[in-house]
Amino acid sequence: MYGLIGRMIAVEGRREELLAILKQSAGDYMPGCHSYIVARCNQHPEGIWVTEVWDSPESHKASFDLQAVRDAITAARPLIAGFDNRFETEPMAGIGL
Repeated sequence: MYGLIGRMIAVEGRREELLAILKQSAGDYMPGCHSYIVARCNQHPEGIWVTEVWDSPESHKASFDLQAVRDAITAARPLIAGFDNRFETEPMAGIGL
């Protein structure tokens, strides 16, 4: 399995809008995706953590070809100020895996 944990930073005052887009996209079917979680960061007023578990790096990469993912990226891009943490992991076990 392949995991990603990353924190994105929303444009000041736009975190809730960005969260709404990410939450909506989290409900879409993405082949190979076991888990896609978005969460407010309590340590940064504009931070959002995204935690993902995929079958493989290839499944994750292929998700960018899905129309729903491309639409979410297009809608979210103007609301993203940047990214400040990104970790690749190898999930081993957990509820839902």
